[in-house]
Amino acid sequence: MNLNQKELDVVVVGAGFSGMYLLHLLRKEGYSTRVFEKGDNVGGTWYWNRYPGAGCDIETMYYCYTFSEEIFKEWTWSTSFPRQPELLKYANFVADKLDLRRDIQFNTRIVSAHFDEKINKWQIQTDDNEVVIAKYFVTALGSLSSATHMPNIKGLKDFEGEIYHTGKWPHEKVDFKGKRVGVIGTGSSGVQAIPEIAKGAEHLKVFQRSPQWVFPCKDEPPKPKEVQAMKDNFHNWRRRMDESPGGFLQENFGKPYPTFDDTREERQKLYEKLWQSRSATALLSAYTDTRTNDAANEDVANFIRSKIKEIVKDSTTAEKLLPNLLVGAKRPIFGKDYYETYNRDNVSLVDIRDTSIEITKQGIRTGDTEHELDYIVFATGFDGLTGGLLKIDILGRNDLTLWGKWDGFKDFKTNLGLTHSGFPNMFTIWGPHSTAFTNALRGLELHVEWTFQCIDYLQKHAVETIEATAEAEDEWTNFNDAIASQSLSNRVPSWYHGANIEGKPPANLMYFGDWPTYKAKYDEVASKEYEGFLMTRSFETKLKR
Repeated sequence: MNLNQKELDVVVVGAGFSGMYLLHLLRKEGYSTRVFEKGDNVGGTWYWNRYPGAGCDIETMYYCYTFSEEIFKEWTWSTSFPRQPELLKYANFVADKLDLRRDIQFNTRIVSAHFDEKINKWQIQTDDNEVVIAKYFVTALGSLSSATHMPNIKGLKDFEGEIYHTGKWPHEKVDFKGKRVGVIGTGSSGVQAIPEIAKGAEHLKVFQRSPQWVFPCKDEPPKPKEVQAMKDNFHNWRRRMDESPGGFLQENFGKPYPTFDDTREERQKLYEKLWQSRSATALLSAYTDTRTNDAANEDVANFIRSKIKEIVKDSTTAEKLLPNLLVGAKRPIFGKDYYETYNRDNVSLVDIRDTSIEITKQGIRTGDTEHELDYIVFATGFDGLTGGLLKIDILGRNDLTLWGKWDGFKDFKTNLGLTHSGFPNMFTIWGPHSTAFTNALRGLELHVEWTFQCIDYLQKHAVETIEATAEAEDEWTNFNDAIASQSLSNRVPSWYHGANIEGKPPANLMYFGDWPTYKAKYDEVASKEYEGFLMTRSFETKLKR
């Protein structure tokens, strides 16, 4: 090893909520750890996603760390659904309380990580040519913060105005006053940004390819009694979260029987009640068969379509906003005054489903129509789950790349979504095969705790390397695929399958089942001393568990 190279126990990439928590656990047990972060502060997803209206679609009382009762009790959110500024403030609060910054190297990007089989360690290089040697290499990139997606639209470089992407928003305020703005994309970030941009723009044109189901949410201050009750019963509250299907508690207003056991009048009354609740996604659990019976699902869909027509005054615009897909097949999108925004005189909707789109010097051309613009905002999402990983030059045994291992996604496999055969001592927190419809904060806590406990086990048992077996990868991937085959999400192309990236072969990138089953799988593997892994000790034969 070069004398100028630094050697550590663990290198972590990313100072979001995952990287921060893992650093805390490792450092507390005395492991030399360094977190490398390409931004200049902590926060991960909420550091990068600063676009107007950015926020979380899980209530604040659940979208927070639960590993520390002290942190939980010290922090009180101002709204039911957290917005980006407060989420970033929360991340900074935790970083300060745990004194994490002294072991985080900001403004540094990891460009390569190569496993050296001669010493059984990772050789990791930064963008300023610093080389670090580490026994363990952990990526904590997040699913939606590392690889923004720009669609391949003709003329993109010709535009003479300003171009922004919601995932790479400037830290300084963007002033839309008096500007003609075009937003491309009506996914989650677009739905959140559009109402806010409309408030300042001279005129906003929304370019929509696929209308989405957008659920209203009541963004109101949490009820003090409710918050205090959770703080007073922290451990019971955390246990109940882990027993819930999504890793968070939601008041169940639904009926414990099938949809058509009720009359149409009774169904409409229930749907209206759920639409007006704090989180209208309760509609997805209106009846026991809402997610499994197509006719039942269409009944809810027709109700939501009727609400869109009721809210949007222009009938032509309302028709363009009506989705034609199963409710719940994609991750639900929360919107604050989204449909109401189309009633503004300075907002218009451009349907691009059946027409060409091209960027010009002056704006955007759709078909034969030229839309003159000053700003274009791309709300076109991310190359989720795998994009960030593939941007780093990662080489495992025998110079194996992840792209090569997955055969360009034609043979996409992981074990637990955390480990990969051929890549010893490497963990990918909240990467491919993470949970789709559960509380992300509780999910990443599980990943972090499992990774830490695994590293601690290996160190205490003098294990040199650990990697998933091919058999375990097959078992986990088949388990995921079997669950996906029963999911509504498997019937609709989405970023969960890489469908938003041109030319990306479809693959099941997510786990679509419930939270308790997911957590039980992780607990089972750990309890069996990491069954499904290959371990080696110095000067010893390989041990297969």
